[in-house]
Amino acid sequence: MTNRRVKFALVACFVAACLFTVSAQQQQKPSSYAPVDIKESFASIMARMKAAKAEVMKRQMDLLNERYDLSKRVANEVTMTRGKPIPVGPAARLASGLTWESLGNMSPEEIRDKGLFPKGFLPLPHPNHPEGGMIFPKMMLDLLVKMGEGNRLERFDLDFDLPEHFLPEFPPAIFLTTRPDLGDVSQGKLVTLANFYELFNGILNPKQLDGLRLLVTQFPQQQFNATEDRRTETPSRGVACFDCHVNGHTNGAAHLVGDIRPQQNRRRIETPSLRGVNIQRLFGSQRALKTVEDFTEFEQRAAYFDGDPVIATKKGVNILDRGSAVHDMSEFQELLDFPPAPKLDLFGRLDPRKASPAEMRGEALFFGKANCATCHTPPFYTDNLMRDLKVERFYKPQMINGLLATTQGAIKTFPLRGIKESPPYLHDGRLPTLEDTVEFFNIVLGTKLAAQEKKDLVAFLRTL
Repeated sequence: MTNRRVKFALVACFVAACLFTVSAQQQQKPSSYAPVDIKESFASIMARMKAAKAEVMKRQMDLLNERYDLSKRVANEVTMTRGKPIPVGPAARLASGLTWESLGNMSPEEIRDKGLFPKGFLPLPHPNHPEGGMIFPKMMLDLLVKMGEGNRLERFDLDFDLPEHFLPEFPPAIFLTTRPDLGDVSQGKLVTLANFYELFNGILNPKQLDGLRLLVTQFPQQQFNATEDRRTETPSRGVACFDCHVNGHTNGAAHLVGDIRPQQNRRRIETPSLRGVNIQRLFGSQRALKTVEDFTEFEQRAAYFDGDPVIATKKGVNILDRGSAVHDMSEFQELLDFPPAPKLDLFGRLDPRKASPAEMRGEALFFGKANCATCHTPPFYTDNLMRDLKVERFYKPQMINGLLATTQGAIKTFPLRGIKESPPYLHDGRLPTLEDTVEFFNIVLGTKLAAQEKKDLVAFLRTL
């Protein structure tokens, strides 16, 4: 009897140990869900994250300085609509002794095996990738304070990372497809809930006005809300669509995509411009949403809360009615036009009477040797498709400040109209200038452009 009891006890211990091991393994596996019932007090969370902020931002800025020359270099002769000079590069740093020409002549395998792919061309992490969340440039925060809206978009745990000279002008101009005769209708102002009616009454119809009202209305978001799980010192009403898509364009605000797990695989997403939404047929850099209505609804119901409906319910998700609110918001977005391009003809090609020799040479390269027009077709310079550049051919999988740089898949072909007004480039903003973009694609596409050809190509891109 005693032996049987001992055997039973041993078996029981073995089973318990197995169950504990399985349980431990399950706990180690990353979860798709964020914690909902926060046990730590808000005061404790804020104190802890404030204390860590300096180290977090130093780590990110060390990374950026290793990757890029962050000094201010601009082309004063080429400006955005309201006069901001465009940044000039390339800003990405090369390995010691390497030149862009020698790099462009190497095979993907040689670049990968020797570790020569410019670090500035690797995926760009969020300033605090394990934490994530919306981040807004200081120029946005400062203007909101000046306008009397306080520091409602300022996080206590993070600052924005990219220098202002690599960002779009602020506030940007607004062009409407319905009233091209008016030119820039922004009057140099940041459109908010306080002034949208004054600026647009008499220009928009009542339905479009209501859509704009919703686009500048603040609604709860993952980091900006009234719960203890927020990243603002005081309870927040949330963010508005036009806090990121400023004036229907962009201020360079960034986030992490909400539809990828685990956290290390999520990608930084730089806010794309809404200019020219009316000609686009894909929305979201990788989601391939099919209509602007899908995009509008997805953003508030899913992307705002990292694709987590439980968190969304807790923090106060704004359920948009598809037949009225979404429709009205989308109708206004469809009116946002590209900035004028006076050197282009009716078909989106350069008018030889207006273009310089360098711009004409750049156009020939764009449609020829550089192979850009395969994806970026005129007149709007997009084919509305998804393309996989297979950039992972050039580097080995690696962790970068909490981001796993590995195979990333297809991204949509963004329109190039007005491209000089939308730095930084690529979906995650890893390419600070048009020069960086040309060097990146010269390597990735293997086009082997000469130095002068790259300059000519940049000259053409500036005309779009």
